[in-house]
Amino acid sequence: MFHHEYEKRLLKSNSESHIDSLAGSGLHSSVYFSPTKMMNNSFDRFIPTRSGNNWQTTFSMISENNRNGIVTKKTRENGESNRDGIAYSCLLKNELLGASIEDVKGQCEERRVLSPLVTRNLFKYITPTKDHTLLDQSSPYSLSPLSAKSQKLLRSPRKATRKISRIPFKVLDAPELQDDFYLNLVDWSSQNVLSVGLGSCVYLWSACTSQVTRLCDLSSDGNSVTSVAWNERGNLVAVGTHLGYIQVWDVAVSKQVSKLQGHSARVGALAWNGEVLSSGSRDRLILQRDVRTPCVVSERRLGAHRQEVCGLKWSPDNQYLASGGNDNRLYVWNLHSLSPIQTYTEHLAAVKAIAWSPHHHGLLASGGGTADRCIRFWNTLTGQPMQCVDTGSQVCNLAWSKHSSELVSTHGYSQNQILVWKYPSLTQVAKLTGHSYRVLYLAMSPDGEAIVTGAGDETLRFWNVFSKARSQKENKSVLNLFTSIR
Repeated sequence: MFHHEYEKRLLKSNSESHIDSLAGSGLHSSVYFSPTKMMNNSFDRFIPTRSGNNWQTTFSMISENNRNGIVTKKTRENGESNRDGIAYSCLLKNELLGASIEDVKGQCEERRVLSPLVTRNLFKYITPTKDHTLLDQSSPYSLSPLSAKSQKLLRSPRKATRKISRIPFKVLDAPELQDDFYLNLVDWSSQNVLSVGLGSCVYLWSACTSQVTRLCDLSSDGNSVTSVAWNERGNLVAVGTHLGYIQVWDVAVSKQVSKLQGHSARVGALAWNGEVLSSGSRDRLILQRDVRTPCVVSERRLGAHRQEVCGLKWSPDNQYLASGGNDNRLYVWNLHSLSPIQTYTEHLAAVKAIAWSPHHHGLLASGGGTADRCIRFWNTLTGQPMQCVDTGSQVCNLAWSKHSSELVSTHGYSQNQILVWKYPSLTQVAKLTGHSYRVLYLAMSPDGEAIVTGAGDETLRFWNVFSKARSQKENKSVLNLFTSIR
């Protein structure tokens, strides 16, 4: 860089009057000379002055491709290369501009929010506030040429890229798996055993040994299986039937321990709460019975739905029961009342997909059928609707991740797909395809990592969709009185 006095002497002969006028205004330290003017003044070369350049503005005007090198399509698809470019950009800002960036993660989030280049540059034209002391905070004994902030930036943890496989890791044939939206024929126990209702039989598949056993056969009285559900301990499985009664089986000894009568039509939905079994039927009733003493303790009859009950789920604290029906209604019940304490009527089609969040106390998600196609979220603590997303196809099932604020949805008409969502942003993490019929059945593995889906194409497909690692950002609600003592 040339000294100012030398520049003035060099250019004084032909630009004396022009320089004097600028010097009089006190702006001589930031004079720019045009190459065109220099050529007209017959100088043999152009020597620019950079003493007044605004590096903050200049750096912001550089496009991302020029700042981080040429980015090919393959590089853009590679998350690692993208983060390397962002880290290098942050390093340059620290060393050249005196920025105080210590973590790449925050810069990645800012980059996603202000993705258009015009938007990013628009808000960067501000008065630079360089703090040159930041460049001199390194230890006098450090051998690194980088500042302390840049060293901390390079040592910041890098979150590994999460990849969800688009193909199932296992596919099982499931002959006679019914293509009926109102049934629930697949469930996964805490003992890692899958129960599946196929026609008039219930089969058990062990995920540990891959052994298949037939638990029961209802063909003797012309009956068929319409729902299955494991209890929390994984030793009992309830089997709902087309004729309206329910069998409860002890799988350890392959023995039926009870038979529950009471419904006058098929039982398509089952949900356990300790030793109490809730059942929903086409007769529009929800019955709650203690399987240990079904003949001693009277049943509770919940009768608010006007059409078939096809969805039942207990909240994680076992205090509230959510029910969905073909009448497009979603109800919330407590342990004592015979009438629903909350009623939601926003869905425009049958509500089968129901899921309580294990991370946000009182948060309930529900999905509507073909005429609705929406996933809706409800705050059951206040009874108010929250978010809603149109999925574009019939919502058949919902399930929350056990370890992070994500949920998976399965769909029917017309996409027959599986979607993984991030909550509360409701951005799609993955889209999984493979079933040729509606994905009517969904269950999650006990470790919370894998799911199994079933469809009318008579296949069961196993997918790895969630991570086992518990989210560090997970905040437990202080309003949950059932998981802590205050």
